[in-house]
Amino acid sequence: MRSSTDCFSIDIDLIPLGGKECIVKTSKGSVSVLVCGDRDKPALITYPDVALNYVSCFQGLLFCPEAASLMLRNFCIYHIDAPGHEILQLGADVISSDEPLLCVDDLADQVAEVLDFFGLREVMCMGVTAGAYILTLFAMKYKERVLGLILVSPICKGPSWTEWIYNKVLMNLLYFYGMCGLLKECLLQRYFSKELRCSIEGSESEVILTCRRLLDERQSLNVMRFLQAVNARRDLSEGLKNLQCKTLIFAGESSPFHAESIHMSTKMDSKICALVEVEACGSLVTEEHPNSMIVPIECFLMGFGFHRQPHFASSSSNGSSPASPSNHSIMSPELLSQESLGIKLKPIRTRVHVET
Repeated sequence: MRSSTDCFSIDIDLIPLGGKECIVKTSKGSVSVLVCGDRDKPALITYPDVALNYVSCFQGLLFCPEAASLMLRNFCIYHIDAPGHEILQLGADVISSDEPLLCVDDLADQVAEVLDFFGLREVMCMGVTAGAYILTLFAMKYKERVLGLILVSPICKGPSWTEWIYNKVLMNLLYFYGMCGLLKECLLQRYFSKELRCSIEGSESEVILTCRRLLDERQSLNVMRFLQAVNARRDLSEGLKNLQCKTLIFAGESSPFHAESIHMSTKMDSKICALVEVEACGSLVTEEHPNSMIVPIECFLMGFGFHRQPHFASSSSNGSSPASPSNHSIMSPELLSQESLGIKLKPIRTRVHVET
């Protein structure tokens, strides 16, 4: 692990987002953070799923013009990667075997130290599956520091015996064979729906091909350490009712964690949690159907006083934008009301239909 400085940074050509990537030294080890936007703005932190980083987990959403307008207009985004998951430009060294294994509580505490490093007091959070668990745990441990949660195919229970054994098999593959073909297929099943993985045209989609390439860049032993932490997680269900921050949950209907995401929404305070189910989509909604997220997120953020740039909104209304969420989603009018996603967030179950 790097220990010569508390932080160093490198400019990353991540068009159109830009940004500066830092390695932040914490008491739990070093962690990579990409900072995008004006640091005087409110903070939005992200945390990816197993074996992913900010590029492979969030670029699909943030490359949508409407989402980029909404997010970067209102927030400075801090993309926090799991330890050892930084991109190759920063070395992506294998974490030394002498370093202690981190548990999920360590990872949540590490998030708090990252916030301390950047001088952030209160943040909006967005996480995917394992990353959603880490940020949920962070919100439970540091209630005063979380403004709101946006969770994509989240998990909140301890692993079932089936998942525990399955993850053990994945860890053995990582240890003995690295990021081999079989392991990548298992991870793709975790992330994406069968419809996307088994295209009728016979060729893989650009999303799948890009994910395969990015998985090749992962250090397998670092991925194994993150998976070990996730596989030893505890059940958070009972503590969810005590969460005080407003929460928006996206549940991909083809996700292996769909039932657990629904379970999580039922355990949270019905006054502050909204659920959006996305049809024909796996866990990684941010990459598979990112347009289906834009309207719910925009309405959710309106309750905090955040708005999108007007010229993007006008282009969507006249249909000139091919990526307009109105072309991909059928949203319940209840979700769009200020009452449901304002100061008094109502429990809703909204189904998003994605046209093919």
